[in-house]
Amino acid sequence: MTDIKKIILQPRQLSFAMLRDIYERPIILTLPDSAYEAIDASHQDVRTIIARDKSAYGINTGFGLLAKTRISDDQLELLQRNLIVSHSVGTGEALPDSVVRLIMVMKVASLAQGFSGVRREVVDSLLGLINHQITPNIPTKGSVGASGDLAPLSHMTLAMMGEGDVYVAGKKIPAAEALAQHGLEPITLAAKEGLALINGTQVSTALALRGYFLARDLLETATIVGSLSIDAAKGSDAPFDARIHEVRGHHGQIEIAKAHRQLIKGSAIRASHDGEQDDRVQDPYCLRCQPQVMGACLDIINQAGKTLLIESNAVTDNPLIFNNEDGPVAISGGNFHAEPVAFAADILALAIAEIGSMSERRIALLIDATLSGGLPPFLVDNAGLNSGFMIAHVTAAALASENKSIAHPGSVDSIPTSANQEDHVSMATYCARRLYEMAQNTATIIGIELLAAGQGIDFHRGLDTSDALTTAHQKLREQVTFYDKDRYLAPDIEAAKQLVLAGILAEHWQSLRSNWYESK
Repeated sequence: MTDIKKIILQPRQLSFAMLRDIYERPIILTLPDSAYEAIDASHQDVRTIIARDKSAYGINTGFGLLAKTRISDDQLELLQRNLIVSHSVGTGEALPDSVVRLIMVMKVASLAQGFSGVRREVVDSLLGLINHQITPNIPTKGSVGASGDLAPLSHMTLAMMGEGDVYVAGKKIPAAEALAQHGLEPITLAAKEGLALINGTQVSTALALRGYFLARDLLETATIVGSLSIDAAKGSDAPFDARIHEVRGHHGQIEIAKAHRQLIKGSAIRASHDGEQDDRVQDPYCLRCQPQVMGACLDIINQAGKTLLIESNAVTDNPLIFNNEDGPVAISGGNFHAEPVAFAADILALAIAEIGSMSERRIALLIDATLSGGLPPFLVDNAGLNSGFMIAHVTAAALASENKSIAHPGSVDSIPTSANQEDHVSMATYCARRLYEMAQNTATIIGIELLAAGQGIDFHRGLDTSDALTTAHQKLREQVTFYDKDRYLAPDIEAAKQLVLAGILAEHWQSLRSNWYESK
């Protein structure tokens, strides 16, 4: 376990770098003593509230519409257990380890701030799962993102109680068995603790963070591939002149234009058509307006990121425990409502869809001999006998249109639950969950464009592209050979898609995107 990254979690100090590490690999997580002091103080406040023998929502009452039902002190542990088992109603495939790890870490980050009233044993139970790489079986579906992600977080809590199932090294086993194997004790929940664990936006936020990371990766690779397409189509570099973008002033537009200038710089292909007789007065928008469109995508990715970073560090359960001059008080509010996450996920969906949409348009340009700057029809010799990239473009078009439908904002939907007590919901969990499917579609589209643009570069034999784009082209050719005649093309598309998802093209030009992201 020496190669596993160790993180000391300071409350409210989660960064994107930390969140990405947590998402990508197992970690060892610890809390500072100051966090335990805050946890202990908050738990003592709950004990004080119980001792007053007055109703306090979620501590000694029922939940939701049953909040007026007082529960006797000797039944408070049973109340919490009943809450968890009755709320464990998720359905669908299990969330992957990477997402569940984010969920658990963000739940620890919330509880450790000392406003939730739980014992330190509760937080240590979560740390035990994280640090022993025990992944609770959390079904994908069943949350409306309102009174917290109740169903999925209940499945997480079941594992802490030694009930339900978990995954260890990819194998599904009973939670009790996994805890015993690693010397961990099941936890019995005390007053308020079940509610503190399942109220919260950690599931929708983790899913949205996954979408955020994917959106960033897709935009970075799409910018490189878009530059390859510019060169393959003998496009002009004039639209990327810095003066054009400075006078408009949008951060994303300025940065994307700068990237294209640097990526194309030094290309002999571009230099070859300076002064050529060319009846194309201006390039189509899919080439010329990449800074304006992809820059706008960068700006809204940044906007979503700002929201998600705040939410990752937030306290989102209910009620919350504060200590007034007159002693501790439980204040019931609505931090569990995930509308900010829903909005962030919806705008990420717009970005992911548009990245794919522009990429599809560039594929269409490259296969069209009337627009492609002298490339053969469908990017293949002997077109007619060979179909070339004709139907690969159809696949890209199908996926781009599919994304348009999926991108419809989920946050505008709401459906009342809990006998109309919870009468407006965010649908944030769905909004965030769909981003993964959209990203897979867009990665495939960019992969097809990479194949097409690489093909176009090869047809300009004798003329080299820029050094930066030559590196990208070489990375492609290490996986996929030149398409000299019709062959089984689906494996090529899959290989190119995996290049996109792995970020292999983008890893060589980190300096170009050093100023892209406003929230670090």
